[in-house]
Amino acid sequence: MTEPVRILVVGGGYVGMYTALRLQRQLRAELRSGAAEIVVVTPEPYMTYQPFLPEAAAGSISPRHVVVPLRRVLDRCRILIGEVLSVDHAERTATLSTLATDEEGTAPVELTYTELVIAPGSVSRTLPVPGLAEHGIGFKTVEEAIGLRNHVIEQMDIASSTRDPAVRDAALTFVFVGGGYAGVEALAELEDMARYTARYYHNIKPGDLRWVLVEASDRILPEVGGKMGRYAVRELRGRNVDVRLETRLDSCEDRVAVLSDGTRLPTRTVVWTAGVRPAPLLAATDLPLNERGRIRCTARLSVEGVDHAWAAGDAAAVPDVTSGAPGGECAPNAQHAVRQARVLAGNITASLRGQPLKEYAHAYAGSVASLGLHKGVAHVYGRRLKGYPAWFMHRAYHLSRVPTFNRKARVLAEWTLSGLFKREIVSLGSLEHPRAEFELAASPPPGDDDKPSS
Repeated sequence: MTEPVRILVVGGGYVGMYTALRLQRQLRAELRSGAAEIVVVTPEPYMTYQPFLPEAAAGSISPRHVVVPLRRVLDRCRILIGEVLSVDHAERTATLSTLATDEEGTAPVELTYTELVIAPGSVSRTLPVPGLAEHGIGFKTVEEAIGLRNHVIEQMDIASSTRDPAVRDAALTFVFVGGGYAGVEALAELEDMARYTARYYHNIKPGDLRWVLVEASDRILPEVGGKMGRYAVRELRGRNVDVRLETRLDSCEDRVAVLSDGTRLPTRTVVWTAGVRPAPLLAATDLPLNERGRIRCTARLSVEGVDHAWAAGDAAAVPDVTSGAPGGECAPNAQHAVRQARVLAGNITASLRGQPLKEYAHAYAGSVASLGLHKGVAHVYGRRLKGYPAWFMHRAYHLSRVPTFNRKARVLAEWTLSGLFKREIVSLGSLEHPRAEFELAASPPPGDDDKPSS
């Protein structure tokens, strides 16, 4: 009896989910007969649509609508919630830990496979900045986005109730490090939200809040071009955002952000969005990596010099055949990742059936970025847009790209309702520690241990 073909997909992000989704459609007959099996290993049971994280942080979209449940979408795949620790492709073996192995306290398990799709994505790129690990806040997951929203409103509560001017100033100072999409959009959306929220505090005015954007290069949002980047700076500064270009964060110890220009900012909020790096898993494989730690790939999305291994997205260095420049690579962004997944799934299917493979070729269409409600910048197909048209294009584009009709309908409904009703300004910080109140109630009052039993 012939062993079934097992396709192991490492990662449940853009590439992992879209590749598995198309494979389960294209290999429907093989999956039904048992001739093939698709296994997806991912740390979370959902895919996060990251372009919506700033709006989730601002309360424009519910957190549950920013994520796509993998078990519902990939109903013909086997989903394993866990983490791949290493890959020995020469032996076609992946070592992984799952929730079950963690609970049982057993050793990691080994999983054999026939075809490997490695798409673990990326992680935040941090630098050895003193105090960053203790006080920094990331902005890459839905949990971090909602936690940041709760944190900002909590700081406003602290500032409203304190009698200490120093505590108040630190609570109302928000420092964002990184002038890419994540940093600019997160700051712009949260500044919008906080300015609206301030009207419900009797002793906080929008002008009391201090927002600082720190960027090491000489411009922000490089993807939208220099002209639109300069417009974005003017727009943010017009909203009283302190944009510091060619500036670095040197330290944030003791809740004081020290910048490379000598500025010292007492603050309780440092948001780190200064880039990403490939997932650490890649270094624990026997696959070829480039100087940036990404997997070397061919234009067909197969791993260079290796059979039965495929990669795309943030983890892969994919040649850009449309650039015309030798050595050019596709940018590690969502626009390429979603399109690469389509070609990747088709090539795996073609490979299994002995058919010719296709090259991935996609000319970069452009970029759109939100600068808060009704404000944005865009550089698409050579055309520059700003203000409301760019903001509308940003929403329309991402609504068309968010997976499943279910999610599209829910997001559109929330946008419609948010246009008709006022913003929600509540902080649910207790969600991060849901057992805290019960643990307090279950703890014996001080001195009870000394009372004699009756």
